[in-house]
Amino acid sequence: MIRIYTDGACRGNPGPGGWAWASGQDDFASGSNPHTTNQRMEVMAVIEALLEHSEGAVEIVSDSNYVVKCFHDQWYVGWQRRNWKNSKGQPVANRDLWEALVPLVLEGGRPVAFSWVKGHSGDLMNDFVDGLATAAADSQRARHS
Repeated sequence: MIRIYTDGACRGNPGPGGWAWASGQDDFASGSNPHTTNQRMEVMAVIEALLEHSEGAVEIVSDSNYVVKCFHDQWYVGWQRRNWKNSKGQPVANRDLWEALVPLVLEGGRPVAFSWVKGHSGDLMNDFVDGLATAAADSQRARHS
């Protein structure tokens, strides 16, 4: 199983944002969006990681409860059952990204697990992807190893 750390960053919310994933210091990527939100960048990081690593078992490690709880608590099941409405009857935020991510996780023909890590707690890989995502938000430039 490959472990991939993901993170999103935003300067203002909304504002210029960046996403990043890394499975090591020599296997990573980041990208940006000029007008986005932190949550969109968190989800985008996972999408990009899974698209790049399309074979074999994957563990996504994220400091985003938004991402991790969607799969641990199966929020997506209720969203789909309610035609992409949340429990309050409102449209699901970032539906376009969730509609892209959920099939990557569930229909990719391989196990995908999610783990939560506390952000800014000294975890080296979480700090690494945080730095990549922040740099992408600031520079609006992509990086690839």
